[in-house]
Amino acid sequence: MHSEYSNFLNVAVYNKYMELDQGSTVQAEYVWLGGNGEFRCKTKSLSAECKGVEDYPIWNYDGSSTEQAPGDDSEVYLKPVAVFPDPFRLGKNVLVLCETIIAQEAKDGDKEMKFKPYSGNTRARAVQIFDDPKVVAAEPWYGIEQEYTLFYSDRVTPFGWPHNGFPRRQGPFYCSVGAENAFGRRIADAHYRACLYAGIKVSGINGEVMPGQWEYQVGPCCRLESGDQLNMSRYIMQRVCEDFGIVVSFDPKPIPGDWNGAGCHTNYSTKPMREEGGFKVIEAAIKELEKKHKLHVACYGEGNDRRLTGHHETGHIDTFSSGVANRGCSIRIPKQTHVEKKGYLEDRRPASSMDPYVVTALIAETTILSPETSIFEK
Repeated sequence: MHSEYSNFLNVAVYNKYMELDQGSTVQAEYVWLGGNGEFRCKTKSLSAECKGVEDYPIWNYDGSSTEQAPGDDSEVYLKPVAVFPDPFRLGKNVLVLCETIIAQEAKDGDKEMKFKPYSGNTRARAVQIFDDPKVVAAEPWYGIEQEYTLFYSDRVTPFGWPHNGFPRRQGPFYCSVGAENAFGRRIADAHYRACLYAGIKVSGINGEVMPGQWEYQVGPCCRLESGDQLNMSRYIMQRVCEDFGIVVSFDPKPIPGDWNGAGCHTNYSTKPMREEGGFKVIEAAIKELEKKHKLHVACYGEGNDRRLTGHHETGHIDTFSSGVANRGCSIRIPKQTHVEKKGYLEDRRPASSMDPYVVTALIAETTILSPETSIFEK
């Protein structure tokens, strides 16, 4: 039996069991990021539905198996932060997005455990920025364009590509139609519907420039919601691909050479940008982003240097640039924004693998708070 077929054998048998009544029990799938930014998950049975995210219990796991703790002090804890309807188990079952936290050293007189964020918990750092009164008042919105590449189970050959060879040159694959052009539409559509079921604000999908590459957009979302929704959408994508026996990659340059990389373009606006006269605020924000260009590209995703070459619709990693309707710039100003003198800007620098909490919080910090030293430099 070939291992690549194991993910979708006996679906009819599986579905028979999924039709069984589960009584009052709720299956809560706890989802978190492991030590290398990979998704991990495990299921908890709850006796009843919870009213709010604060009612979901803190749980723990073996951090020594996820490269987040030593074996002699291995417990890392899961703090629920966002809850979504489960598009896989359906019914009253849920996906529970969690932050990673660890227990603080107990002091004499402590009657209950106290926690602090795990060192790799970037969401906790983003909270510090998004809870700042100036940021709250600015009402930052984000629309994130997540590009991804589908691979066969060998993790070497992009889906739709010939084994040990290359497809036709780029050109006919962007927003394409036809079996000879669009590779993986059923996965893209299945993910789209699963996200909508889960309440994720997917605003659209399209085939991308490189064959086997697709994009979906999440937003507009405000503050922390943007990172929460994007991360859960990525988890759902991996689960959908698992069902199809296909591997998804968020690598920013999955195939070297004359092929487009994969980005996570981040569209951004604040309330003053969206109001009359907002273009001046956008111009001021771009100036602040230019000052912190080196910091931003350092925080915008591992391997991004392979993508930001100044070619294939990117600006060069070492040079900051901006322009109207220019996809070869660091910051693109949409033509509609330029004409109406209000709207949003697009940061084209983030890699497809970027941490959405870091990127969204860093943009807000730079353009709204303008500190001399960023929280992400510490």
